[in-house]
Amino acid sequence: MNSWLRGFLFIFFLAFVGAAAALWSAQSALVKPLPLPPDGMRMDVENGSNLSRVLSRLHDEGVVHSPIWVRIYARLKEQSSIHPGEYMVPAGSNAMDLVARLHRGDVTRYRVTLVEGWTFQQALAQIRNATRIKATAAGESVAAAAAALGIEGNPEGRIFPDTYVYRSGSSDLDLLRQAYQRMEIVLEEEWQRRAENLPYKDPYDALIMASIVEKETGVPWERDEIAGVFIRRLNKNMRLQTDPTVIYGMGEGYDGNLRRADLRAITPYNTYVISGMPPTPIALPGREAIHAALNPKAGDSLYFVAKGDGSHHFSSTLSDHNRAVQEYQLKRRSDYRSAPAETQNRE
Repeated sequence: MNSWLRGFLFIFFLAFVGAAAALWSAQSALVKPLPLPPDGMRMDVENGSNLSRVLSRLHDEGVVHSPIWVRIYARLKEQSSIHPGEYMVPAGSNAMDLVARLHRGDVTRYRVTLVEGWTFQQALAQIRNATRIKATAAGESVAAAAAALGIEGNPEGRIFPDTYVYRSGSSDLDLLRQAYQRMEIVLEEEWQRRAENLPYKDPYDALIMASIVEKETGVPWERDEIAGVFIRRLNKNMRLQTDPTVIYGMGEGYDGNLRRADLRAITPYNTYVISGMPPTPIALPGREAIHAALNPKAGDSLYFVAKGDGSHHFSSTLSDHNRAVQEYQLKRRSDYRSAPAETQNRE
């Protein structure tokens, strides 16, 4: 065999071995499961980071071998762009799975729920305590939150109670803005579908009424009937005389018992002594309460009393109402409960 042929075969053999080694290395880097804990790996990708930086970090941590092959693969698949956020990489994943996950932006998502009938302060605390939420100055107090949202005065009732999905690193202000904008949308949608001849000068008045309806409602099918009672009372220049507004006006002074003296105390929220509605909402109303406030049930009832099972007895006359009070409230059972969330025992 000629020497040049032997040399050619030798070079060919080396090239073949090199190619095979490269193929094995690439396959090992891409297909072999990553050395992850049994419950997977949580990783954070910061804003401004790129795939090369992430792979280099994972290589240093012993998770990704031969990151160059992973970068080549990502380029060929047009998956080099990645999204920031928190990722959970499950056990058994390989480098190709990792690249696809980063490219799609399959970040871990969290949920926080704001409940109908909560105060703004309760909702703010829920947001601040949510998992992996970034705290900002806006969440330090109700006043700070209102200023950050551009709300003048008391922001009560101005954020929508719902379940919100967010990413790790989202701020309390991010969620507050989302809830605020959601309330603006829902209120406008319901305002456009309102009944005629309502005693509201603007949607904010409807929001105040909706918050009262929310706090007074124990069973959902009574919302529009409760709204009807309050609207008829307003139209007749009768005081609303609703306990939840009194309780809200008492603030931290409310200890779970509502006394006769409390009903006589003069506050902007004591609807036993003031005419019309209180100056602001008293809670976060949901869509159903807003809809009821804007579409009240027709009828002639002007009074209602809690029956003890969450529902109410509605009356058209004061004499009928007083008889209902005797039956349902002055002879309370051990399992009695009123519609408002707070216990409302009167001395």
